[in-house]
Amino acid sequence: MRRTDPFRTLRPRRAPGAPGGTRGAGPRRAHRRAAVLALAGLALLAAACGRAGSPPVKGPQPDQLPVYRVATGFELTDSPTWRAAKSRGHLVVGAKEDQPYLGEKDPASGVYSGFDIEIARMMSASLGFAPKTIAFRTIASANRETALQNGQIDYYVGTYTINDLRKRQVGFAGPYYIAGQSLLVRTDETDINGPQDLAGKKVCSAAGSTPLQRIQRDYPKAIAVAYDTYSICVDNLLSFQVDAVTTDDTILMGFAAKAPDELRIAGKPFSKEPYGIGVPRGDTALRFALDDAVEAHEKNGDWKKAYDATLGLSGVPAPQPPPVDRYPAS
Repeated sequence: MRRTDPFRTLRPRRAPGAPGGTRGAGPRRAHRRAAVLALAGLALLAAACGRAGSPPVKGPQPDQLPVYRVATGFELTDSPTWRAAKSRGHLVVGAKEDQPYLGEKDPASGVYSGFDIEIARMMSASLGFAPKTIAFRTIASANRETALQNGQIDYYVGTYTINDLRKRQVGFAGPYYIAGQSLLVRTDETDINGPQDLAGKKVCSAAGSTPLQRIQRDYPKAIAVAYDTYSICVDNLLSFQVDAVTTDDTILMGFAAKAPDELRIAGKPFSKEPYGIGVPRGDTALRFALDDAVEAHEKNGDWKKAYDATLGLSGVPAPQPPPVDRYPAS
């Protein structure tokens, strides 16, 4: 059985213009990095092999997830997106695959799990499609708008912050959650306790993301480093190539919970990030139907059950869901 590294889904690839590492990891750091990966690999190996006394699997357990009632006789003929999905027999949903407890893909089975994945399944059921029929497609942050505009996906659920700039390109249902940008550092890091401490520090985030843009705009003395995924950023943090990773606290909570001896969140959130469900901009009928679905699943308890079984495993209790913003068609 081959061991896997839970933080490394892709070989690190520097984005154009991104600077290199701060300094080479010395023998102590190299030994520490190897120890972290060895422990992670052993834990995954033991869990996969089902050995007696193996540690519990950290992730959503199927028997704890809600079962969503599929709407019968549902019609949304005013939505071209829904009509196309009806014709093919299932929805195609964009998601993330490397965010613990939010949107994560099992490399062995190809199964997606996490809070955002459950939101996508709730929406599918409300639109009249059995959640098990969803075809999930991993879409990087920088490609979300293009994927929606080109019809590659029907909607997108993946820590997608609603903002005015994006509203010019796509539509948003929700929000279904409010996150806040924060910082992930190594546990022995004492110099970084908030964004005010980032001058001269290498800070990693996903290319095309709101957190990266905020660091570049509001904290120009920080050295911004961009990669395709946050898992690559975390891998570089553990190997001392960057000093911090920045994105929404929800994402960082998952990484910290999976390696509590090596990683911690520094300081408090310094933004508000309303998560929405991205849809094609002109499809107002779909957007409003998803708004209805978000409210219905919050009211019937599905939202909290899904949170408790996924993101709640990070140790943070479920907050109060935010009110849906039914902004008018434009």
